[in-house]
Amino acid sequence: MLIRNIILALTLLGSMAIVSACSTAADAPTQISQGAIVTNDYVIGPGDQLQIFVWRSPELSTMVRVRPDGRISVPLIDDLEVSGKTPSAVGREIEQRLSTFVKDAVVTVIMADFVGPLERQVRVIGEASKPQSVFYRTGMSVLDVMIQSGGLTQYAAGNRTTLVRVVDGRSVTYRVRLEDLLKNGDLSANVPIAPGDVLIIPQSFF
Repeated sequence: MLIRNIILALTLLGSMAIVSACSTAADAPTQISQGAIVTNDYVIGPGDQLQIFVWRSPELSTMVRVRPDGRISVPLIDDLEVSGKTPSAVGREIEQRLSTFVKDAVVTVIMADFVGPLERQVRVIGEASKPQSVFYRTGMSVLDVMIQSGGLTQYAAGNRTTLVRVVDGRSVTYRVRLEDLLKNGDLSANVPIAPGDVLIIPQSFF
């Protein structure tokens, strides 16, 4: 019984600490600072899948996934570094590499499936129906992220959600009212998302 009471006390103390931390967090800003804005050009990252078309050379066209080292291997080309580059830049580099074998090669690179580099992802952890990393798109809001993540679980404490964002090189925590947004339709709780944001959805204590 004594051990059980100690465990219960520690649990309650931990819960109070979490609530306290959430209560001191500021509301998420309604605008994204200029430092967090990125260009619309997609930058390839590990895990992305590329569809590569070589005009008039179907034997050289292929589907390939970017390896963890940021490289791909395609017919006639081994270990091509693609991470951190745009699809069009990769297409031009493949054309250059193929020029030894194919005259006037024309290459098109299309994103078949994308994950994106870490700094362009928005991560959702905790009591989301589908915790995951979501690729950031310009103009994305927390509602867009939660639609992709399937909403909240029945155990989620949505209004205690915290958003962790790097601002001027330091992590800043904001409060996000996901329950008001998703269950009550309060659009004032729909705040913009920045690349690299992390949404942490805690579990309800009741």
